[in-house]
Amino acid sequence: MLTKAFPIKILVGVTIFSIAMGFLETSVVVYLRALLYPHGFVFPLAPIPHQLALTEIFREAATLIMLLGIGILAGRNVASRFAWFIYSFAIWDIFYYVFLKLILNWPESWMTWDILFLIPSTWVGPVITPVIVSITMILLALSIIYHNSRQDNVHLKPIEWMLLIVGSIMLILGFMWDYSAFILEKYRNFDIWDTPSADLLNLALTYIPRKFNWILFCSGEIVILSGIFTFWKRSRQYPK
Repeated sequence: MLTKAFPIKILVGVTIFSIAMGFLETSVVVYLRALLYPHGFVFPLAPIPHQLALTEIFREAATLIMLLGIGILAGRNVASRFAWFIYSFAIWDIFYYVFLKLILNWPESWMTWDILFLIPSTWVGPVITPVIVSITMILLALSIIYHNSRQDNVHLKPIEWMLLIVGSIMLILGFMWDYSAFILEKYRNFDIWDTPSADLLNLALTYIPRKFNWILFCSGEIVILSGIFTFWKRSRQYPK
């Protein structure tokens, strides 16, 4: 069954909202860097008060909830809601770096290391890596949105979900690899649970990124792109 045309108005609205969210994220980081890194952001990390660190973690969670809310409001089925969520997330993330460059002239290059996320552990990587992931997310999102505008009941099949989930896990592990390896050089796996949080925090404050796991990252990207291709190839068989 054919449905409505491509939702340009929704696309424009979600894009504008996500860009605004990107600026909001940038402004928070500008304030934090002014407080913690007055001479410019560098590793190792500066000590951060416990209350501020906890607030930052909850802020990240709140940001995800807000972006998820946009997906729920913009979509009309599970697939399209998922698509709008990852689209808004990707636009938000890209423009976060755009505004950082405009305001602070940072990052210095695509290969500049950054802290990407704090949940469930610290994610780090060159700036180009989250941008690549964001572009991939936009590709998947627009593929779903496009086919959802051509037919009813668009969905991802189990094999497609499996490829996307496995690829995403590989990407996440790639982002956490270097930091986790650094921590595990000091503590065994099970010793971490018995280690006082203050000791782990003090160790984290000495961390300087060393080597990004490009093999794991690129492999995850290939798996995700395989899932996108599988979905596109299947969906394009429907009549226009």
